[in-house]
Amino acid sequence: MTTTTYSLTWDLDVFFKDGSNSEEFRNFLEKIKEEIISFNNEVDNWDSIQVLHEEAKFLELLKKLQTNSQMLTQAGAFVSCLQAQNTLDEKASELKGNVAELRAQLNTILTNFDDKLRRIEENQWKQLLQNPEIKELAFVLNERRELAKEKLPKEQEALVNSLSVDGYHGWGDMYDTLVSQVKIPFEENGEIVELSVGQAHNKFSNPDRNVRATVFKNWEKAWDEKADMFATTLNHLAGFRLSLYKERGWDEVLKEPLSYNRMQKETLESMWQVISDYKKPLTDYLKRKAELLGIEKLSWYDLDAPIGKVNTQFSYQEGAEFIIQHFGKFGDQLASFTKKAFEDSWIEAEDRAGKRPGGFCTSFPVSGQSRIFMTYSGTPSNVSTLAHELGHAFHSYALKNVHPLKRGYAMNVAETASTFAEMIVADASVKNAKSDEERLPLLEDKVQRSVALLMNIHSRFLFETRFYEERKKGIVSKKRLNELMLEAQKEAYGDGLEEYHPLFWASKLHFFITGVPFYNFPYTFGYLFSLGIYAQAQKEGKGYEEKYMALLQDTGSMKVEDLAMKHLNVDLTKRDFWEEGVKLCVKDVEEFLEATKQ
Repeated sequence: MTTTTYSLTWDLDVFFKDGSNSEEFRNFLEKIKEEIISFNNEVDNWDSIQVLHEEAKFLELLKKLQTNSQMLTQAGAFVSCLQAQNTLDEKASELKGNVAELRAQLNTILTNFDDKLRRIEENQWKQLLQNPEIKELAFVLNERRELAKEKLPKEQEALVNSLSVDGYHGWGDMYDTLVSQVKIPFEENGEIVELSVGQAHNKFSNPDRNVRATVFKNWEKAWDEKADMFATTLNHLAGFRLSLYKERGWDEVLKEPLSYNRMQKETLESMWQVISDYKKPLTDYLKRKAELLGIEKLSWYDLDAPIGKVNTQFSYQEGAEFIIQHFGKFGDQLASFTKKAFEDSWIEAEDRAGKRPGGFCTSFPVSGQSRIFMTYSGTPSNVSTLAHELGHAFHSYALKNVHPLKRGYAMNVAETASTFAEMIVADASVKNAKSDEERLPLLEDKVQRSVALLMNIHSRFLFETRFYEERKKGIVSKKRLNELMLEAQKEAYGDGLEEYHPLFWASKLHFFITGVPFYNFPYTFGYLFSLGIYAQAQKEGKGYEEKYMALLQDTGSMKVEDLAMKHLNVDLTKRDFWEEGVKLCVKDVEEFLEATKQ
């Protein structure tokens, strides 16, 4: 047993004291306003035609861009943490609105800045990039320039940014407000208690099927009660995007998410094709799990059900020490960084009512720190989630010496570091099991991850793709959204379940995030990409940490295909790489099937 005591709640006072009542934070927002006004004036007065004669001015603009971006990210992170820890914090919601307005103002200025970048003649641009300080930022500056060429005239893009605050992002805020009101009733010790979404979700890993089934019934009912409003919200979010795409002349719905994730469509198609071709072993696992649970066919609420007689539980302290210990076997920097995160209270893990569902990691770039949010109830899955989010935080740490404007990595590679960290812990859990009885549920936890990433995420991608196609023709009803979700789940799970979750589209925050659409396939990309890196790490041992960090340091300034070629010498547009990753998942399944033959 460990004697170390780590806090289950995070420390936000180190950034701004007194939470949503913080005078310090309000002063910080005022400072951002001043910085934005200053940046706006500089951009307005910048003559990009004379850029070669004013390189110093251009470099000063880039520094102001860096300052504005970092301060606004810090403010957004703080407000996200306040809202997550207490969904009823009305002041935090007001602050979120303030930050959203500031972000819209900065985006409008950047529209002007990017337009001026776009107008620089090609020969002048090439000459400008000879300056060593500017050349270092060539990838991100070229990216801004090219994207600006594909957008509307700056006045129209500025109007879009302005209207987005109360329109587009307003609908995203509406979803958050609605979710904060969702409560799932549950009978505990003879009385009815109202569970938060996060608490209710943890019940799906309860060993008692009656508990899982009851929670699921109440879960579906709770989401259905607000489904009309969720459907309206989702339709308006998609309608906004489609209208904007049409005005920009973008025919491909996937253009924005692919561009955001810096990847080619061929890469995405190769990945999904390989996954579709290897679904059978996963459906075999679903059948075997049903047998082990003594039922004919699994239902949605059985997917996370524990198997075996050993119900492995880890206290938060035990989970933390386990993670630190096994991160240390991979690399000293990962372990020491993680220990600091626990010691300095970077993590909000307490299991209590009033928290938002799910888990996340957010970066505070001005302070050079991160914060991790989750609800910890002691399951192996919770330990994996904790490792996953620590992987995100380590990614930010790995970039600490990289130019701030080159730290903007996309979601697909963001999920690489997190999944890699999760894999270290999952593998260690299986290998450290004291008996076959203890090893089996831990092995199954690894397989469950493949089911989530190769089946659940696939269903989300299929749903969202088909929803957007139907939304082009008009509003998609709640009934039709349920049908689309059900069809996608049946296809993605190889019809391996008896009962599905048609209201998943309403309960999943990812469909309502305004930052970027298709908040799904990057998870699967990150999972399989990290498997390739993990296989390399296994071959090279502890010395691989430096190479791993070098790869992470390039994630904000390369296309993913170039990143993979440089650091792994593989072509992501071809099947081979994806096949190798999926085969590693299949190997886990086969091991599980062999272990459960009896």
